[in-house]
Amino acid sequence: MSYRPVVTNVKLAERNDSTQLYQVVVKLKDGGECRLFYSPEGTKINRLQTTPCPVCRRDYYCNCMDKFIEEISGQVDLEELKAAEPAAK
Repeated sequence: MSYRPVVTNVKLAERNDSTQLYQVVVKLKDGGECRLFYSPEGTKINRLQTTPCPVCRRDYYCNCMDKFIEEISGQVDLEELKAAEPAAK
């Protein structure tokens, strides 16, 4: 059975409109959490080490979530998050 991440909750953690950098914390159905980094150079992902990795079961840093970045970021509507939380002035 292959791993299929399902996003259950998203929160805009940080934003910088002048440099177009955004950080989004994503909670997954399996209990894991990830941080997505959106920038003009592309999207990156880091697994927050609250639970072991659902792919390799390691409880330390791994790069397994890189394989699922398109699937996870496809479930996040960044424009909706930016509209819901206006930038601080």
